[in-house]
Amino acid sequence: MANFYRDNDDIQFLFRHINLRELAEICEEKFNFAGQFDYAPADADEAIQNYDMVLDALGQLAGEFIAPRAEQVDRQGNTLNADGSVTRPKAIAESLEKLAQAEVMGFTLPYRFGGLNFPNLVYSMAIEIVSRADAALMNIFGLQGIAETINAFASEEIKQKYLYDFAAGKVTGAMVLTEPDAGSDLQKVMLRAFQDGNGQWYLHGVKRFITNGCGDVLLVLARSEPEISDGRGLSLFVCDRGPTVHIRRLEDKLGIHGSPTCEIFFDNTPCQIIGERQRGLITYVMSLMNGARIGIAAQSVGIAEAAFRVARDYAASRKQFGVAIERLPAVRDMLIDMKVAIEAGRALLYETSHVVDMELAYARRLATNPPEDAAQAKELKNAARKYKRYAAMLTPMSKYYCSEMCNRVAYDAIQVLGGSGYMRDYACERHARDARITTIYEGTSQLQVVAAVRGVCSGTAENLIAEYLHQQFNPELQDLLKRLAEGTEQLKTSIAFVKENGTEYMDLYGRALVDIAIDLINGYLLCGQASTKVNNENSKLHKAALARRYISKNAAKIAPLAELICSGDKSTFTDYEVIAGLIAEPG
Repeated sequence: MANFYRDNDDIQFLFRHINLRELAEICEEKFNFAGQFDYAPADADEAIQNYDMVLDALGQLAGEFIAPRAEQVDRQGNTLNADGSVTRPKAIAESLEKLAQAEVMGFTLPYRFGGLNFPNLVYSMAIEIVSRADAALMNIFGLQGIAETINAFASEEIKQKYLYDFAAGKVTGAMVLTEPDAGSDLQKVMLRAFQDGNGQWYLHGVKRFITNGCGDVLLVLARSEPEISDGRGLSLFVCDRGPTVHIRRLEDKLGIHGSPTCEIFFDNTPCQIIGERQRGLITYVMSLMNGARIGIAAQSVGIAEAAFRVARDYAASRKQFGVAIERLPAVRDMLIDMKVAIEAGRALLYETSHVVDMELAYARRLATNPPEDAAQAKELKNAARKYKRYAAMLTPMSKYYCSEMCNRVAYDAIQVLGGSGYMRDYACERHARDARITTIYEGTSQLQVVAAVRGVCSGTAENLIAEYLHQQFNPELQDLLKRLAEGTEQLKTSIAFVKENGTEYMDLYGRALVDIAIDLINGYLLCGQASTKVNNENSKLHKAALARRYISKNAAKIAPLAELICSGDKSTFTDYEVIAGLIAEPG
């Protein structure tokens, strides 16, 4: 029986390696919910058992029910009907029904709304599992962040109206942000929000590239202050799908065919405002998008895992020149690099999710139950600021690294299969098509680099690495730790040079800086995993070998990247038109 949780040794390892007891205590608020809600755990052991049971059930559902239907979903796609409604593929509708029955559509929502109250870390594991089965389905399953945003910022009336239905899987949602002229630059949003004489809000205008735009509950970013042209003039609204919400077209896409991407026209649609006016983009959408970016990182790891497994199985069974092709050094090298990249991405993703859980916990404590003692309050504020800085850097790092990794793995999976990988006989071509969007939506890789490099250059990466050094590492890894220390010094030198050359230069070499920082962070995370005391000898050997491969190969890349950063080459600015050429005038 296929189970995408139980058959993944790395997820199983990390489930034991990461301090879930600490997260359980935080999410359960020291287990004060026990007795208030029938299914709230009484202690950490019970909470962890709950996490394991839910992931097990989801893994089985993904392996046995969702994955076998993914090819059918891809080929069938969505249908825009004459009345403007959208018919999803039958298998997507069936899978959503199964997920609702499994009670996993309110993963992080509080108990009082029927949610599971799980940490974001466990939710990331769940998203990865679903994405491995069907990346398109994840785009609906992973939109639970809409409910989280309502819970975090909306009035109690709005929470009561929507959150029970979200947790029960009775509704799906959409984050309605982008427009024909406002993609990455959401400050350009022009969809109009206005009030009538009674104070009722309405929406009017067009949105484009909206994932699951045919959903039941829509979170809409709109311009509530027409006299303010930038992001300060935007507010966030919630509305129901109804007769004034028209799906004008479905995008004809390269991949994720089971996920409807819609163009929507709002024709004076009644709505309610979320939170305060003018905070729509600056506060609420940024929070929503940060959660979505971690979701895409998890989706990327799931797609990569699926693609790798197809390639690995094929390489073990396909014979050429009298041997299985996995015996050929070139193929073997590709497969090892794919496996190492996936586990590095998973390490970064889970670390980011863990940090976000800590950030939210400290923020919640400060807001609801701050210490009376001044020294304790100061200590709590400092910890909250620290985790906020770490989360602000790691979130774009995870989205960037995991999505780029996903595309490389999916590409190489096709290469392992050769001509067969290019055909629809195998899932590799679908995984490659599905992978391509991950570096684009919820902020392109270039935008993730711009966001992450600020943290790198401000010292946040160095502070995080310094914290990793407090771990007890396996003495056999000392040579690897030395190489990481050398890389950290090269990073510091590069940052100092960049600061001398200004912000524009920092953005020019942002990718190289972020790549170095990620390689170092991942290196320490993998060394930490290789130092964990486990009874399984195979796990020890695997993690140690994987850490050695990752750090050794990337150490050889860090020095040239640092040299490039410190070269002072600004030809991108000075020689752009000379090299790229001029654009011919029309006519």
